[in-house]
Amino acid sequence: MPPTVPVATAAAQPVRVFLVEDSPAVRELIVENLDDIPGLVFAGFSDTEADALRLLRQNVYDVLIFDIELRQGNGISLLRSLSATPTLPDSLKIIFSNNVSSAYRRVGEQYGVRYFFDKTSELPKLRHLLEQVTRGAALR
Repeated sequence: MPPTVPVATAAAQPVRVFLVEDSPAVRELIVENLDDIPGLVFAGFSDTEADALRLLRQNVYDVLIFDIELRQGNGISLLRSLSATPTLPDSLKIIFSNNVSSAYRRVGEQYGVRYFFDKTSELPKLRHLLEQVTRGAALR
């Protein structure tokens, strides 16, 4: 069993989420459905691989939520780049995409993805996980 990594809680600092999603409508839907979780704040957004990589190298986030298909680049390539940058702090990595095939799951796991959710049907599961994270109950 992997060690528990302290996660910010509502009583301390909020859990900072960075969302990589190319669709403005889907991004808005995600934020509308998750933004009311106590202790959680959407602290960054990107719709391209290059922009996300730049922002993730400049700021610290507790949770990274990735789509696979992006306006430029893709989430798997972004994960590969992040794993090649050992100086970045460890974050909980989640794929939230229409492309959650077993092949993507295997590759994502190689780059530290802990959770995979299907965007078409599993938003409630993503919400439940993030509620656990804000309470310090989820493992990274």
